[in-house]
Amino acid sequence: MRDELRTERLLLRCWRDLDRRPFRQMNADLRVMEFMPEPLTPDASDSLFDRIQDHIHRHGFGPFAIELIETGAFVGFIGLFVPEFDAHFTPAVEIGWRLAFEHWGRGLASEGARVVVEYAFQTLGLDSIVSFTVPANLRSRRVMEKLGMTHNPRDDFDHPRLPPGNSLRRHVLYRLQHP
Repeated sequence: MRDELRTERLLLRCWRDLDRRPFRQMNADLRVMEFMPEPLTPDASDSLFDRIQDHIHRHGFGPFAIELIETGAFVGFIGLFVPEFDAHFTPAVEIGWRLAFEHWGRGLASEGARVVVEYAFQTLGLDSIVSFTVPANLRSRRVMEKLGMTHNPRDDFDHPRLPPGNSLRRHVLYRLQHP
């Protein structure tokens, strides 16, 4: 994986062990995890941290840890994932993000995601990327739309890792083709 990407305000970089603590805090925040099955315990957050590292080693890319250039504060992550479930659109590469609540509302997700899209198409040579979330997650859907991603309701799906009847099971799918 490329060591780092930069925007005007963000450094997207490889993960450091020091990121575990703020990553745990972010993943335990009910506001951040509103559209996830549940907030993560410290052990579950560490397990996700380790899975991210494994993903990067297996695929050569993954989510970048993000920090503010001005302060060095950990912001969250933005990056690329290979979904590990079967759906009508897999295999695919997904762009996703999660930012600590105190960094919301400043356009950081869109800013960082734009440089990751460029990286996906220009450096990795991908033809397309997808992103998905629950229909009610309007903040993430706005980021997807700012990236130029398009939504076709025929692509919406029930997430196979969530049980029938779970209010978060239905997902909207957005796509972006290499220009």
